[in-house]
Amino acid sequence: MDRTALDAAYNNSAAVVDSPQWLDRWRDRSDTRRAGAGARLDIAYADRERTSLDYFGAGEAGAPLLVFLHGGYWQRNSKEMFSFVADGPNAHGIDVAVVGYTLAPVARLSDIVAEVDLALDVLAADTERFSFDRRKLVVSGWSAGGHLASVASAHAAVRGAVCISGIFDLEPIALCYLDEALRLDRQEVEILSPIRRTRLGMAPQSLLVGGDELPELQRQSLDYANVAARAGLPVALRILPRHHHFSILNEWSVDGALTAELLTLIGT
Repeated sequence: MDRTALDAAYNNSAAVVDSPQWLDRWRDRSDTRRAGAGARLDIAYADRERTSLDYFGAGEAGAPLLVFLHGGYWQRNSKEMFSFVADGPNAHGIDVAVVGYTLAPVARLSDIVAEVDLALDVLAADTERFSFDRRKLVVSGWSAGGHLASVASAHAAVRGAVCISGIFDLEPIALCYLDEALRLDRQEVEILSPIRRTRLGMAPQSLLVGGDELPELQRQSLDYANVAARAGLPVALRILPRHHHFSILNEWSVDGALTAELLTLIGT
């Protein structure tokens, strides 16, 4: 692809004409969840402006935990928009932590990955503040967060990952408009692309992508699943028909496909 085609191939907002309305609905749903029972907001895990998390308890000690990482191509959005993902897991007795992180260009991608690792360290170590079952910590993320969740599957505390519409090869990202803020270098592309990390130990990963998503987003998941399979890694791909890049998050409902993948990974 030339630069114009590559830019279009990764522009999810342009591909879904009503994407602003989807974001507005997420904000409204998240505002409701943030005002509800069991919400503990803005818990700092480091000392930067965005390095905090929101914790949505299901109401019982020793619950499994889902750690969710938001999307926005590592340069947009915030954790506050994604509190709604807790609804389905909470209904099944699963705690949810939605993690914020510093955005590009303030942070490099390697810095963002390090912040996610630190958030997982804090969650796993602070037994007085968080009383979830540390044998059942699953990480998830959407879009750029799907990339971060895949990388985080190598963290010692993580038992599984649900990677939604993720980016698994950073090479095209380094060649399109998204790199204007990211400024990826060759080392980051090599070290932080999940498709190039198949020699590292990692927890099982469930890759999910919408059947109506951009072809490049579908290709990213398919290529990663194929490479992982050849390497003997526990990575499985599922395509969700009739979902585009934004509607797929509706599957965090009580009986949704994303919630079902989470329940499978934690063994309930």
